[in-house]
Amino acid sequence: MTGATTLVLGIGNTLLSDEGIGIYIIRHLDETTQGRDDLELMDGGTLSFTLAEAISAHPRLIVVDAGRTEGPAGTLAVFEGDAMDARLRGGLQSVHEVSLSDLMDIARLTDSLPQRRALVAVQPDSLDWGDGPTPAVEASIPLAARAILKIIARWDTEEGGDRSSY
Repeated sequence: MTGATTLVLGIGNTLLSDEGIGIYIIRHLDETTQGRDDLELMDGGTLSFTLAEAISAHPRLIVVDAGRTEGPAGTLAVFEGDAMDARLRGGLQSVHEVSLSDLMDIARLTDSLPQRRALVAVQPDSLDWGDGPTPAVEASIPLAARAILKIIARWDTEEGGDRSSY
């Protein structure tokens, strides 16, 4: 860990158009949050057990992925803390080799579950082969990035930190 308190983990497969949205959002944040030593941005690909160590090394975790939001393509949904846990336990469908639920269970079993955690889901339009997101999902990238930064700023405020320079 680089001293960062918040791990923002983008997951997805960039070969399957909107399935790669978590990675695209991480790339956007990397371009727009230069100099933020409180953040670690990680491309989690299609998930693997090797991510368990990075997750357990941070007190705060935000996961970004494609997911059903009950809205049109590009719609965001945010699930924090217990709501995230319930969403994962509720049979969230995953095309990944390891599920996010598996990684959270590992953290729970090793008593290293991040104290603050959130899932930012973006409703996909297409999960077919493609080299980028569909237009509606691409338009959600800056919105999702702002939502992530707002979550972090709120957590900072609730924990008594002053990060007003964001």
